[in-house]
Amino acid sequence: MQPPLSPDAGTLPPRFLIDDLEVDIGRAEVRRRGEQIPLPKLSFDLLCVLAKAAPAIVTIEDLLQQVWPGLHVSPESVAQRVKLLRGAIGDDSQQPRYIMGVRGRGYRLIVVPAPTANLTERAGLGLAPASKAAPSGILKPLGIAAAILVALSAMVVLGLRYWSSNHHATQAVATADRSIAVLPFVDMSEKKDQEYFADGMAEEILNLLPKIPGLKVIGRTSSFQFKGQTQDLRTIGEKLGAHYVLEGSVRKSGDHLRVIAQLINSQDGTHLWSQTYDRELIDVLKMQDEIAANLVRALQIEVRASSLVSRPALHNTEAYTFSLRGMHASARFDQQGFEQALSDFQRALDLDPTFVPASIGLAWNYYLLGQFQYMPATVALEQSRRAAEQTLKLDPKLATAHALLARIHLAYDRDWPAAERELQLARALAPNDDAILSVAVDQTLIMGHWDEGLKLSNKRLELDPLNPGGYFALSWIQLKRERLAEAESAIRRTLEISPTFSAGHYYLGLILLARNQPDAALAEFMKERDEGCRLAGSTRTFLVLGRKPDSDAALTQTLKDFADRPVGIAGMYAFRGELDDAFKWLDRAFEQKDPTLYHIKSDPQFQRQIESDPRYKALLKKMNLPE
Repeated sequence: MQPPLSPDAGTLPPRFLIDDLEVDIGRAEVRRRGEQIPLPKLSFDLLCVLAKAAPAIVTIEDLLQQVWPGLHVSPESVAQRVKLLRGAIGDDSQQPRYIMGVRGRGYRLIVVPAPTANLTERAGLGLAPASKAAPSGILKPLGIAAAILVALSAMVVLGLRYWSSNHHATQAVATADRSIAVLPFVDMSEKKDQEYFADGMAEEILNLLPKIPGLKVIGRTSSFQFKGQTQDLRTIGEKLGAHYVLEGSVRKSGDHLRVIAQLINSQDGTHLWSQTYDRELIDVLKMQDEIAANLVRALQIEVRASSLVSRPALHNTEAYTFSLRGMHASARFDQQGFEQALSDFQRALDLDPTFVPASIGLAWNYYLLGQFQYMPATVALEQSRRAAEQTLKLDPKLATAHALLARIHLAYDRDWPAAERELQLARALAPNDDAILSVAVDQTLIMGHWDEGLKLSNKRLELDPLNPGGYFALSWIQLKRERLAEAESAIRRTLEISPTFSAGHYYLGLILLARNQPDAALAEFMKERDEGCRLAGSTRTFLVLGRKPDSDAALTQTLKDFADRPVGIAGMYAFRGELDDAFKWLDRAFEQKDPTLYHIKSDPQFQRQIESDPRYKALLKKMNLPE
């Protein structure tokens, strides 16, 4: 065996093994048993620096100089990057297999580089396996690998020239596409119990950026799909349609915060800007404003002073903390999460009745509880209305509060002109906000404006390309446009992104029935977790398959267990051609102010079975809807 590489050897073999990790420097790839492990450029560079010095310790200072050359980056960045690298390769800081931290000094790779040659190529991959006789943990170069074709998108290297606020590093590049995604921040707190705070920090910065003209900001739903993942930033940028990615970390100890924010070009992994903020919690809003302003300068975007007005210090830090907890609970998107969020937002308002984020959070969570029937709709929506109106007293220009009132006017009041007024106010204030675009798409579904709905849906998905709800709405629009293949593709995309999406399999089954595929439809209905949806789908499919007794039994069971879903029952009767019963249940839904009735024109549960009946036009007239 040849002697180990010395720490200052200066070069590494072009291909080598670190235990079971196959490293290819030319391709900047790491694989395990032939499967690629996505590593961001910074993580790959860090691994190579450690490998070159192994088994010697690489100090924090040396890592900063070699991985972040020319940039002013704090030691926290090293700790964060080591944590991300460990997560990607499956290492454990408590029982390390690859990387060992040496307190107060730095890190070292638990291997000794020992080049060997003439390894047998791995069948099918052309990669050399570790010699069975070699001790575990020894670094070995791979033999000459067979050519593996990797399909990569052609990318133009873009960039910018930026003089950082602390007068370090300049990088000269030009950008043609100012699109950015804000990834969830990493919780670096000692007890790892501040995930809600890290998520909230990223989300609040994300919410500031759409105010900047000329900046395309990817929505939260899509950006947060990558939470806890270690995919390469180039892959993330491609999936999100973002040229730039902001990532960071949060360390919270009592009321002291240390936040690291880093701007990276997702096309080539270039590190463009980084800064560490050490602040007290009371100044967290000002810190978020500074980060947004620094990003604007980094991307060379000219904005009016009014677009980025620095906010004052917090009135009450405990109220702020409860508000972030509420945001985190609500993001679970289930009954327990919504109810916990209500409690957290209310506690925040008890501490600071003027805190707008808690006020609008309370309003939206009441709305969600009503929409998902976790609370009587009449109670939930009235509570939501009051909270939204109170929010607008605190901040008359809060776009999401106007959007929520528009939703309430649509779902509960059936006051279309009032909904239009609130929606126009919201769109004028925040034209690219996903919550506002969602309401705008919903309005087109209610009014039957399919072409406008398609246009808005495409815009929404451009800004939030991994939003399952966006594809769900698109499937309804395409169904009404009689584009059944496109409707099926959209709903399948919903389920691909979110396999447990509420009623996703049910509506896919309805589309398959419309495409004369009853067996496939029944299979989808059986996948639906909600029993009411399974019964509703079975009632239809059994009828198509000539099994009317089974259809009757499913309908009877639905009437027994789910009589509180009048619109769904009306759809079942309509499909069976029993229109008298269908309109009886629709009338019941109207009297009960069922919040799902307002989709009568677009709901795939009805397709075309009732549209030619005079009672349908009469119902539309009662609801002030156009024919």
